[in-house]
Amino acid sequence: MRIGLIAPPWVPVPPPRYGGTEVVVDNLARGLQELGHEVELFTVGESTCPVRRQHLYPAAVRPMGTSVEEAAHVLAAYEALSDVDLIHDHTVLGPLLAADIERSQAPLVCTHHGAFTAENIRIFTEIARHAAVVAISRSQAGYAATVPIAAVIHHGIDLEVFQPGPGDGDYLLFMGRMSPDKGVDRAVRVAHASGRPLVVVTKIREAAEKDYFDTVVRPILASEDTLVVEPDQAERLELLGRATALINPITWPEPFGLVMAESLASGTPVVGFPYGAAPEIVDDGVTGFLCRDESQMIAAIGRVQLIDRQACRAAAQARFSLIRMASDYLGLYRRRLAAEVGVEPTVDVRRRAAG
Repeated sequence: MRIGLIAPPWVPVPPPRYGGTEVVVDNLARGLQELGHEVELFTVGESTCPVRRQHLYPAAVRPMGTSVEEAAHVLAAYEALSDVDLIHDHTVLGPLLAADIERSQAPLVCTHHGAFTAENIRIFTEIARHAAVVAISRSQAGYAATVPIAAVIHHGIDLEVFQPGPGDGDYLLFMGRMSPDKGVDRAVRVAHASGRPLVVVTKIREAAEKDYFDTVVRPILASEDTLVVEPDQAERLELLGRATALINPITWPEPFGLVMAESLASGTPVVGFPYGAAPEIVDDGVTGFLCRDESQMIAAIGRVQLIDRQACRAAAQARFSLIRMASDYLGLYRRRLAAEVGVEPTVDVRRRAAG
């Protein structure tokens, strides 16, 4: 099957440092290719994902979120991918415009990587008239309201890259954006109360991120804590593999939480709150602890040595591989193609998926 993937224009695929959606797109592209399919990725020129690539913009667009540049990007993408069997769009604007793009005749799948809000529920309800909308967790799908969800497909990660580590660093790890929703200040308090140093791996680019760091987080960091801003992949992998535990004190319904799956793949248990997709990723008492509040989280840190790091790795292998993700999407692609009268893939999908 010839599959066209459309990534947002804001970050290369894969991302050189910080990135979420782009990591998933890279993993999916490589997984589909490994299963024997021809993948064409529309991204930015800086991307290095090892599939056939096309682009409008030679470099990632700055600032992020500008509508004119995104519109130009997705219009160019649908034109470039006009002869594929199926398009899988990871933007929001692209699927909305696709209904009016005459040259876009391929069946369309789109994945929503963010939260469902009052504003974008209207958008995705319209998109669902002509595209299969994918949710990335059951929790996220529960907020979809009027949006018909074609499938719930968890993200997958590259288990060859994320290898189990020894957990010998004697530190707790926070990894995520510098945001109140991510709970960086809660992670600091929990680490201090449990008597453990904290390594904070984060992104601090936006004005709100800088303000939160300067006014809330910086004042409570201790001398034994370490701040690491947008490390490269090698450093990130080492920090994950050597951590005693990942602290994930989110207080919002996060649609997925890729870092939790990456932590488990590294053999590192997760200690967090049971919001969003966390219960779909972490098995309480087996691969980590899901806690009601900070005091329970502090107590869980004292019991984290009871978690078997091999069990964490095994859970990631069973549920969060990129091949599992690619296979799940192929099942949806087959159903989408079958629903389109007169559309046949250029290669037998069932044979390719099995191979």
